[in-house]
Amino acid sequence: MGQSERLVEVWRGDILESQHHGHAVICNAKGEIVDGWGDPDQVILPRSSAKMLQALPLVESGAADAAGLSTEQLALSCASHQGAAIHTTRVTRWLADMGLGNDDLLCGPQMPDDRDARTDLIKADASPCRIHNNCSGKHAGFLTLSRHLEAGADYVDLDHPVQRTVKVAFEEITGETSPGFGIDGCSAPNFAATLAGMGRAMGAFAGAKPGGDTRQRAAVRLREAMMLHPDLVAGETRACTELMRAAKGKVALKTGAEAFFVAILPEQELGVALKISDGATRASECAIATILVRLGVLDVNDPMVKKRMNPAVKNRAGQDTGEIRPSEALLKS
Repeated sequence: MGQSERLVEVWRGDILESQHHGHAVICNAKGEIVDGWGDPDQVILPRSSAKMLQALPLVESGAADAAGLSTEQLALSCASHQGAAIHTTRVTRWLADMGLGNDDLLCGPQMPDDRDARTDLIKADASPCRIHNNCSGKHAGFLTLSRHLEAGADYVDLDHPVQRTVKVAFEEITGETSPGFGIDGCSAPNFAATLAGMGRAMGAFAGAKPGGDTRQRAAVRLREAMMLHPDLVAGETRACTELMRAAKGKVALKTGAEAFFVAILPEQELGVALKISDGATRASECAIATILVRLGVLDVNDPMVKKRMNPAVKNRAGQDTGEIRPSEALLKS
């Protein structure tokens, strides 16, 4: 990666034990970088942080309205969910409404991260299914769009009409020609961009107006669905859900694998994108919480914010031995 900046530190007692470097940008609705750390031109894979971009064609095409999708379903189309009952029952019903089921999803099975759902499977000596996959809501959205486009079943293929429309939307809203792609954990293409490009996209989502063009109206519907249903976007104990609740409707937040995070702040018309170079989730959660405190949408004293921004490092006896904290570079104005 390009020149990164120290964003997060891990202290044990008075000793700096570890440090996490990365890149972050804050962009306005015009796509201008108003603040940043590290290299904004760093090429990244946004992973699941791109789900709002991948869901744009679902809404823009008219597929969501033709299928009568609710705000819950739009939130699930942007989700990396826990596989809890509140997620799987809704995805199951969504698929059933199309006459489809688990086998029509191409995301692969995944053991749910939700404790109760996982325990229930273990007790029943049952295997997880594709609906448990954290991306099953996104894939239900892909299937909805595929049906609307009268396209084939292999909706994750790079040349499938679904993925072609996703790529067009992705490049338009990032303002870049994607330099390539990787295959995500759920088997769908994940298009690359610069960090600035993802920040630009989040700024566009933040600045979108209900009375704007088709793209803007779609962006508003997706961001509002996320803020309305933070429990569906991720789940209990997860940073996206807890921090959106703490922000009380002021931010739409989405994580991605390998320590990526994006945020949409509609009231300020600002978007945030960040990447921790070593892929550490503990660092990306600390960094995004710090930036959102800096931008005034989170209270530094909120327990859910402290949990991410300054979590204690405990030993196996439960003793506090240190803490994770943002770097001075991330804190200073």
